[in-house]
Amino acid sequence: MVPSRRTLLRLTACVGAAAAVRLLTAEHTGAPTGPTRAAPAAGPQAAAPRLRTSAYRLEPMTAYTPPRYHTALPPVRTRPFLSMPQLGERSMVLTFDDGPDPRYTPGILKTLREHDVRAVFFLCGEMATDNRDLLREMRDDGHVIGNHTWTHPQLNKTAPAAIRSEIGRTSEVIEQTVGEPPQWFRAPYGAWNRNVFEIQAELGMEPLAWTVDTLDWTTPGTPSIIRRVLDGAAPGVVVLSHDAGGDRSQSVAALRTYLPELLAQGYALKVPPRRR
Repeated sequence: MVPSRRTLLRLTACVGAAAAVRLLTAEHTGAPTGPTRAAPAAGPQAAAPRLRTSAYRLEPMTAYTPPRYHTALPPVRTRPFLSMPQLGERSMVLTFDDGPDPRYTPGILKTLREHDVRAVFFLCGEMATDNRDLLREMRDDGHVIGNHTWTHPQLNKTAPAAIRSEIGRTSEVIEQTVGEPPQWFRAPYGAWNRNVFEIQAELGMEPLAWTVDTLDWTTPGTPSIIRRVLDGAAPGVVVLSHDAGGDRSQSVAALRTYLPELLAQGYALKVPPRRR
């Protein structure tokens, strides 16, 4: 049966109304009004889908914190520095281990200050944590503060996890107190091994040993300490002394004599430069 003219008009009106509703809905929601297209095939040439701004979340991940800045790792050495000739033709380095000790360290700092000389102090963490004022005094006077472990163990007979704890805890105390981590490390008894070299490098430190041992830890007498320093004086020499770990009154007294004598001989007492 052929539909009547009235029926055709009604169908046309319904189609028009449906199209109008579809157009109004699209304008309200932002949906496309054109014919539906098939999604482009995936592949390197496929266009990325456009995302509305609200799809981006400029928020940190849960429990995220920015990484802390650490000193660039030095090379992993296989032996420590024994001398520092690069500091100058008539340069020497004075170092003091095992402190700080409130009985002896202040006297050493006083003598160094009187002669405007800088030195390297290799600190034990268990001493440093109880004498932080002396660390700040070292920093303010321009001395270099190095790491000498927490309890002064023989590291070549120590498990790697314990080595990391001994060195890492001491670096934390130094950084918390003076505002920067140490850049130099000295193994107690000079007992380095592969584990020690790798861990100290990972923690951003270089190994520094010594050229002249004053043997002051044996309390040989003040004249003996003075003689060993003056007899061993030479360009680049690193002198080992102690400001803690026992009675160090001889070390304090000896410094008052040999330091001005070294200066009179034309030696410059320097410290290793900071690494950037």
